[in-house]
Amino acid sequence: MRGELTGRSPTAPEAGDQQVRGMARGGMLNLASAVFSQVALFLVMLLLARVLGLREVGRYAQVYAVLSLLGLLSLSGFRAGLTRFVAVHLADDEPAALRGAIRLGIGISAVASTVIAVGLAVGAPWLAEALHDPHLTTGLRLVALCLPAATICEAALAATRGWRTQRAYALIGQVYEPAARLVLTALALAVGAGLTGAFWALVVASWSAATFALVALARMVRRVPAARPAYRPGELFRFSTVSWVSSLSSTGLIWVDALLLGFFDYGADAIGVYHVATRLVTIAVFVLAPVNASFGPHLAHLYHQGRLDEVRRIYQVATGWVVRLSLPAFVALLVFPEQLLRLIGGPGLAAGATVTIVLALGQLVNAATGPCGTLLNMSGRVSVNMVDNLAALVLNILLNLWLIPAHGILGAAVAWAVSLAAVNVARVWQVRAQVHTVPVTAGMVKGLVAALVALAVGFGVRWLVEDWIAQLTVGLAAIVAVYLAAVLALGLSREDVMVLRSVTRRGGRRAAVPDSGPAVGAGAGTGHTGAGS
Repeated sequence: MRGELTGRSPTAPEAGDQQVRGMARGGMLNLASAVFSQVALFLVMLLLARVLGLREVGRYAQVYAVLSLLGLLSLSGFRAGLTRFVAVHLADDEPAALRGAIRLGIGISAVASTVIAVGLAVGAPWLAEALHDPHLTTGLRLVALCLPAATICEAALAATRGWRTQRAYALIGQVYEPAARLVLTALALAVGAGLTGAFWALVVASWSAATFALVALARMVRRVPAARPAYRPGELFRFSTVSWVSSLSSTGLIWVDALLLGFFDYGADAIGVYHVATRLVTIAVFVLAPVNASFGPHLAHLYHQGRLDEVRRIYQVATGWVVRLSLPAFVALLVFPEQLLRLIGGPGLAAGATVTIVLALGQLVNAATGPCGTLLNMSGRVSVNMVDNLAALVLNILLNLWLIPAHGILGAAVAWAVSLAAVNVARVWQVRAQVHTVPVTAGMVKGLVAALVALAVGFGVRWLVEDWIAQLTVGLAAIVAVYLAAVLALGLSREDVMVLRSVTRRGGRRAAVPDSGPAVGAGAGTGHTGAGS
């Protein structure tokens, strides 16, 4: 039932606790799968750097950037739209509308991705020439073959998330696909297939993951009562079109730097260094994506019912955990950037140390503001998020055009960090106006204090220890140990204790099931069956 948006929660405090526990259990599975995904993708990059060299890593990065951008273009915004409307139709007990939304989203995404893939395959030589590297042609044609599979997989997994269970998303999108890509890439390199073999690994992993995603979605739809699909293209397209522009702009912010470096003819070696630094920094903020995935469906459900007190609470809890789980990695990046890069690709990567620090500072702001973009999207303010992302993309492009010619990859890093920080600060103020809350909590402040202590210890190790391998080994262990000790010494909040208990006790599984309102079909409203987001 739709609640009036009065800001007052119609449920008891215990119901809010159930939402936090449910999000926590979902987030933990998603967090574990995200760790696995980032490690697997990091190992793919490491294999390419060690076996083929930085030039091929740069080519891989440029081609993958094209796949990511065209994937968002093909998806037409249905990733957020499918999650939101499946959650809403479940809450409103509308099986016909649910089936119609899924068919529209999957069907249009499949057709759009196929058309764009054909265009990419035909135009691959022209695009490779524009990037000043004809050797990219084969890779571009192979990612064109990936495009329909990647798009369908994303759409299907987005729909399953509307049930507020992230099992399929975590196990297929975060575990199976990266693992398959890693294993197949390793096999391709072992038999001497080179970069072309790595792209074929991407093709096979994408199509097999898409098959599993469709099977998972079909199993969930079968739990919904049979009904003739009711199509409401207006509401789905209005939301998804705006979300599409927003997502495309956001993805462009991630990948446009690599493409612009190619257009300015900085060479695959420099782009390879930049890509390695970017991937290294991405690992530090890996926790943001799984928390967003867990937070989004709960937020859509709660906001739809007018339970704003619970929206504020889980937003603050989610942000606090994002910051505190990310901080040790950020400390390591700020203290040991050169050592980490040397560990990946040898002394040739050491030139990316300053780039890594700049990128890390931008991502630190991103982590500190929490899932503010997801809150805007799932509360129906997708147009606001779209304007934010477009503004950030335009700012990033303008800064890149100004800074890359004079400063190369360092200029690209500054442009990206400034743009990312600016858009997230703007979103915090918008969230404050929307739900009257800010992400700053006592737990976040305690985490920052603990990080400062760990930072000092890390620099102490770097000053006292001479060998770079010993610096990294001792320093990382010291950072983690000191940070955890400081966090525990400063004390855990009630929500922290509740989250830890919910993910470590068997009884937490039952407590994780949130009050879902009206359910559609057997089990459709439970949301969590031990699966995470």
